[in-house]
Formats: sequence, structure tokens, C-alpha cells
Amino acid sequence: MMKEYQLIVVGGGPAGLAAACKAYESGLRDILIIERDKEAGGILNQCIHNGFGLHYFKEELTGPEYAGRFIDSVRETSAEVLLDTMVLQVTEGDGGVKLVHCVGAKDGYQILRAKTVVLSMGCRERTRGAIGIPGARPAGVFTAGAAQRYLNMEGYMVGRRVVILGSGDIGLIMARRMTLEGAKVLACVEVMPYSGGLTRNIVQCLEDYGIPLYLSHTIVDVVGRERVERVVVAKVDENRRPIPGTEMTFDCDTILLSVGLIPENELTRGAGITMDPRTNGAVVYENMETSLPGVFACGNVVHVHDLVDFVTQESQRAGAAAARHVLEGAADAEGAISVETGGAVGYTVPQKIRVGNLPGKTCDLFFRVRRIFGDSVIRVTAENGEVIAQYPREHMAPGEMEHIMLPKVRLEKAGGKITVSAEEKEENAQ
Repeated sequence: MMKEYQLIVVGGGPAGLAAACKAYESGLRDILIIERDKEAGGILNQCIHNGFGLHYFKEELTGPEYAGRFIDSVRETSAEVLLDTMVLQVTEGDGGVKLVHCVGAKDGYQILRAKTVVLSMGCRERTRGAIGIPGARPAGVFTAGAAQRYLNMEGYMVGRRVVILGSGDIGLIMARRMTLEGAKVLACVEVMPYSGGLTRNIVQCLEDYGIPLYLSHTIVDVVGRERVERVVVAKVDENRRPIPGTEMTFDCDTILLSVGLIPENELTRGAGITMDPRTNGAVVYENMETSLPGVFACGNVVHVHDLVDFVTQESQRAGAAAARHVLEGAADAEGAISVETGGAVGYTVPQKIRVGNLPGKTCDLFFRVRRIFGDSVIRVTAENGEVIAQYPREHMAPGEMEHIMLPKVRLEKAGGKITVSAEEKEENAQ
């Protein structure tokens, strides 16, 4: 007999832990968390810097401290945790029951039954092969997250003279970390005209340590036989093509890549769940339910977050919705409002809103903009062209996720779709 759970959570990082805790708090008791690593906590275990928890706990914590609080919370519940186990597939069985196929060192291959599933697999880094850096293929090229694990968890110094390509938050944090360990970070190079990381990380990790940030630049050559010996960096035009004559050469032994994160969605696609090409994650409703009833997704597997505090809040919404699905039945999928984007908004989460299924008086909406904005306004427009909500902003940037709360009473008048757009105020745009 296959064991059946009320909820199986795939992934034991901050998203999965928060979802499981909230589901337990909401009334579920048969909960299983499956984690492929040897310990729970996810990526936070290697993020030993502080800055976590300012929104959720109202205090500053390191990554392991933040994860530890949720690990302790899970221990206080009846939830089971299955470590060192990889989920291979999620399929639908008879009567809407979900079948979770997994394999682990202890229990081997097994198929588990679940009334609901929460997908919280996180994301992975984009590698050198994905961005096609020209030049030789020597040792010394790492993704920033891999270097972070080597340094913070395994105790290996990955290099002494470092150039960082990309200005994502992990790359910026590793610039500071390598400097503190005695390495010389020569430059941070970003192909876009703006940084992809949080402003606070640019200030605390680059400016405070005198590390130059070259915007609208990229690596055009990597030189080295056994190990990286030097890199050639050039300025790029508006089409991101290198400009001849602008080359700079850095003598270095290490390149760290911080060139984007990709939600880990092989399981999601394999389950036949509708995907959003803008986020590389699942299309979700207001309660984080996917197109497959009873399967929810949360955290970086849906869209890449900038702060783990927002991951926690989103995951708690998914956990509560999973409990509601088991205890009260499936939500009515009819009459969902489609959320569309305009005016330099890259994507929104959720992509669909069932107004009648909102547990409160507002709906949380997250999105990112495609360029830097000064004094500006976010507008939400109904299907008939009427502006149903607007929110002023002094500053917006692609590296920082935006959050608005849409009143339920306004959504009830929206029709079949709403459009979220961002516009700079006229006096600021001129």
C-alpha cells in the first residue's frame, strides 16, 4: 500500500518550510517535506551574511539563522521530513490524488500519494554555457553560488584575483565575501545599463570596498591554458554588442558569474502545468494554485524573489490554500480575472485572480519593471479602460521586486482582465 498524505511539499528550503508550517497551522496533520539535500534550509545554509528577516521577523538575521527558525517550527509539528531524496515526477492518479515519484538513499524508489502538493524547488544559476562567453575554457570560472558554497560551507578559497560578470545579488555579496577573505576583486562587469541587484547590496558590497562597477560592459575574451590568466572586457552599445576600441584587460585567476537565476521547473513541466515564459515559472492563481487543481507553487520556483521575507509570505499563502483545498474542497476556477502587463512591467504574480476565492479584502500582486524609474506611478486598468487603482513610487528598478495590494471591491468591477503598467511622471520623464 502506498502511503497517502494530505500534503506533500517538494523542497525543504525557506519556501517549503514556510508552506508546511502554515498548512499545519491551518489544520492539516499528514504532511511530508521531501528535500534532495542532506539537510533542510535550502540555499540559506550557505548565505552566512546578514540582512535576512528584516520584514518578517523585524530583526536582522543570517541565512542559517532564518532557516533555523523555520526548521525549529517544523519540528514542533507532526510533519515528516524526508532528506537526501529526489522527486522524479508528479502525476495525477485516480480521483484527483497526486502521485509523487521519488528516490532516496535510504528508501530507494517509491511512489507516494497526496491530496495536495506544494512545489517549492527554488531556482538554479545560469551557467557559462547558457550565455556563451567567448574565449578559452580554463579552470577558474565559477557561478557565484557555487563559489559561495565552496567558501562558506566547504572551506575552499576559490581564487585570489577575481572579476565578476553580472551584478545579481549573489555576485555582489560574493564580491564582499571574497574581499573579506583576502582576495582582490578587480571589477564587477554588467552588460545592462543598470545593476540587477538590490541598491543596498551595491552600496554595502561594492562601494564600501572600492570595487568598481562597469555598467554596459561585458567579457569579450577569456585567456588562459590551465587556469584563467586574464579577461578582456569591452563596452557594449544599446544592442549589447561590444564596441571595438573600448577593451580593458584584467589580470585575474578567477571569474565569478552572476548572470541570472532560472526557476527549477522540470517537475512542473512534466506534470503538464501551464507555464509563463516571462517568469519561467508556473502560471498561478491568487492563492498560488497552478493550472493543475490541488498543486500549488511558491517561492523562487514561481518567480525569482529579491528578499526571502517575501518568499515566506507567499509560501504561507500556498500552505494555507493547500489546507483549504483538503478541508473545504477545490476552489471554483470560473470567472478568473486575467492579469496582463503594459508600460515596462515585465510580469506579474499571480497571473490570474479569482475574486470570490480571496480570503481577505485585498489581493497581493508582485511584479518587476524592465527599466529604472524615477518619480512614477503604477496604474491598474480594468477591461473597459477605467483606472481602478494607482500607486505612487519614488524609485523602481529591475533588481527590486514591486508589491501592491489590490482592493477586492475594485477587482469586482474589473471585468475579465486588468492591466498593470508603470509610467514615469511627466515632469520627471522630460
